[in-house]
Amino acid sequence: MKYKSVFDIMGPVMIGPSSSHTAGAARIGRAARNLFGREPKWAEIHLYGSFARTYKGHGTDVAIVGGLLDYDTHDTRIRDALDTAKQKGMKVRFHEEESHTDHPNTARIRIGDDKGDLELVGISIGGGMAEITELNGFELRLSGSHPAVLLIHNDRYGAIASVTGILARHEINIGHMEVSRKQEGQQALMVIEVDQNIDESILQELERADHILQVAKIVD
Repeated sequence: MKYKSVFDIMGPVMIGPSSSHTAGAARIGRAARNLFGREPKWAEIHLYGSFARTYKGHGTDVAIVGGLLDYDTHDTRIRDALDTAKQKGMKVRFHEEESHTDHPNTARIRIGDDKGDLELVGISIGGGMAEITELNGFELRLSGSHPAVLLIHNDRYGAIASVTGILARHEINIGHMEVSRKQEGQQALMVIEVDQNIDESILQELERADHILQVAKIVD
């Protein structure tokens, strides 16, 4: 197996007890928060496999909610995340699911407020690393370990070229990119992992690109 950095072997600085059940779970929650763009008012969290069986003892519950509160893996406030969420009026419910999933550490998170909602599926792959495998019904593979921009767009000719042209003009290198769609000619999702965080001015330029409907980012 090839590792991109020493942190792929050692794992992140984190609040324990488990890199996969705590740190990875926190990254899934924080990815949901980043993609939603604000602190949600409610969260429905469905846990599968070992997440469902051990989430209280391994801190998966406080980790995911800590991520929703925008806490990093090493933030000591994670320990009190459930109490903090309650104090802020965030309504959180956990569901222990019995159905089988492809990965044993899987969470389906649905969050929202009066303005909208978002649903994603994340898996904790070990060593504090996580992947997002589904977003609002779109299949994807997002590591969460690099800055990324996600663009919902009309499935039309020129959408990808307009986005990559903007990134090239600002000398932003693309490390990984994929596109998925539910149906030909309808909405599609573009996922681009880049080598550096993208400024807000560039995000605004991307929002004005051909056929782009919505832009969100995940910071490293």
